[in-house]
Amino acid sequence: MRLSTVILPIHRWSEGQKTWQRAEELGFHTAYTYDHLSWRTFRDGPWFGALPTLTAAATATERIRLGTLVTSPNFRHPVTLAKELMALDDISGGRFTLGIGAGGNGFDATALGQEPWTPKERADRFAEFVPLLDRLLTEDAVTERGTFYSADEARNIPGCVQRPRLPFAVAATGPRGLKLAARYGQAWVTTGDPKIFETGTPEQSVAALRGQIEKLGKACADTGREVAELDKVLLTGFTPDRGRPLESVDAFVDFAGRHRELGFTEIVIHWPIPDSDFAADQMVFERIATEALAQLR
Repeated sequence: MRLSTVILPIHRWSEGQKTWQRAEELGFHTAYTYDHLSWRTFRDGPWFGALPTLTAAATATERIRLGTLVTSPNFRHPVTLAKELMALDDISGGRFTLGIGAGGNGFDATALGQEPWTPKERADRFAEFVPLLDRLLTEDAVTERGTFYSADEARNIPGCVQRPRLPFAVAATGPRGLKLAARYGQAWVTTGDPKIFETGTPEQSVAALRGQIEKLGKACADTGREVAELDKVLLTGFTPDRGRPLESVDAFVDFAGRHRELGFTEIVIHWPIPDSDFAADQMVFERIATEALAQLR
């Protein structure tokens, strides 16, 4: 099992770069950030762009992988996104992973002046977005006419450092999204079942996650692919466990062990932010980063 972290883009780089460098020092596998224009309770405070932040992080680190959790079609277009991703993969020396999902009804959904899309509209766009992005990152020139997204001789030369392209970590729980994960993903991402976040129990969450993995397995089988080929990533903080796994090393080891048994290969924890939903003791957090995985072996 691998352990990664999410660093929210809330600090000016003069201060924020220290966090990314510390994440590398602590040995995290990947440091992700959210690709939003603003997000929930952080909306009225500082919030910087994901891709410039990750580009800066790439120049400030050497080994740690970097990524988004997650990029969505809410304010992205595959043609311009592909160009930026190709550059970021190059600048990082092939250390970038694209976490990608269908998006939701948050602030991103209306920031460009549009009405928020229905779940079906989001799924329709995502089903077109991912295959086109895959082509743009693997072919030198792409022409495509879609319902929502088109490309006209869009060039991406020399392509990604990682071949045939940088990896996709597809966030999905519904049948159409899981099918995209099975076909295009090198990893699958989930935050659990949102319907039981408020009132459910950790045991119910484990059962829900087991069901999601079973559905992913069926989607892979339908695509002619082994589900074991995909990494399975759990972004924590959105299950009924909430912040309890970060209360102690033992609590995290227990949490991670239960989810490893389900088949998860990567656990992602939020870098502590005081006075927020992601508040946690920094010293305990760093002990988890450096000690917990050894106790799982």
